Amino acid sequence: MIELYYFPSNASFAPHVVLNELGVPFQLTLVDRDQDEHKSPAFLAINPNGLLPALRDTRPGQDGLVLFETAAILLHLADTHPEAGLMPALGTPARAAAYKWLMWLTNTLQPTVITYYYPDRFVAPGNTAGSAEVKAQAQVRAAAQLDLLAAEFERHGGPFLLGEQFSVLDPFAFMLCRWTRNFSDPARSRPALGAFLERMAQRPALIRTAETEKLPKPWY
Repeated sequence: MIELYYFPSNASFAPHVVLNELGVPFQLTLVDRDQDEHKSPAFLAINPNGLLPALRDTRPGQDGLVLFETAAILLHLADTHPEAGLMPALGTPARAAAYKWLMWLTNTLQPTVITYYYPDRFVAPGNTAGSAEVKAQAQVRAAAQLDLLAAEFERHGGPFLLGEQFSVLDPFAFMLCRWTRNFSDPARSRPALGAFLERMAQRPALIRTAETEKLPKPWY
């Protein structure tokens, strides 16, 4: 059995969508951030970072594997379900491009968006002016990064981040774009990204995930 530790609208959203895309049995375990359960000894034994998501895989051959980090979980799900075609074939240029964009999502866009939501982490306690400046600059950086992402869709003209092939990158990109929905310049304001988000929002797996997590509309 695959067990996903999650909290609604957190970084667990992308693996949750992928599990629904795969249509395999899995268990959802709520880690209530509002009650600081992500900092509890029980959860820290699973992910010492105290962050979501985490995944436990007790299927035969997986030896009770425990993973954290969204990108790692997505790659594991793709690699253990090759028949679903959620990543290009190993050793191909398309696979290398997928790695590039997956690392960009997790190392570039995601930290920028998180900085917007948690600016106090980057200034001294009580520095409200500094916090406001960090938040404002995060929006500026995010705008440039979203422009870059939109340009990739415009370049290849396909419906998904890798072009014609749906992959684990798409729920991840949707999730990060969704997090910008209240920005002054959200992802949806770019035609290429707005169209992508609309396509994703019509996928049954994403609808099922959003409804399970009780996310209010509009989703992006």
